[in-house]
Amino acid sequence: MDNIIKIISRYKSVILYLFFGGCTTIINVLSYWILAHGIQINVMISTVIAWFNAVIFAFITNRKWVFESEARLHKEILKELFAFFVCRITTGMVDFLCMFVFVDILKAYDLLVKILANIVVIIFNYIASKWFIFRK
Repeated sequence: MDNIIKIISRYKSVILYLFFGGCTTIINVLSYWILAHGIQINVMISTVIAWFNAVIFAFITNRKWVFESEARLHKEILKELFAFFVCRITTGMVDFLCMFVFVDILKAYDLLVKILANIVVIIFNYIASKWFIFRK
């Protein structure tokens, strides 16, 4: 039992990151579905709004629970927020580029490419958040 507790405490941020990442994905998909299918807003507008909702949720949960940011001044928090958005925009472009190159040009299986691209994105987001955005 002590070994399990040690493992959990050692990988706490990774476990929380994966949990809140799942929640972020649900928020993204649910927001998109409500906007695009429920309210019938344009697909691209719905996609952008859903992405924005998910990034705000991810920022709050990553800042507070995953990386336990100690920034308290508005200037420090805005710096974290800006860096977080830049990172998420960058990784969003990585995802888009992977889909374009491997699916549209090379005709690879889209679901496999999407899964692999998202694994790369998740890893990059975690590293960027831990080492650059919410560093202690």
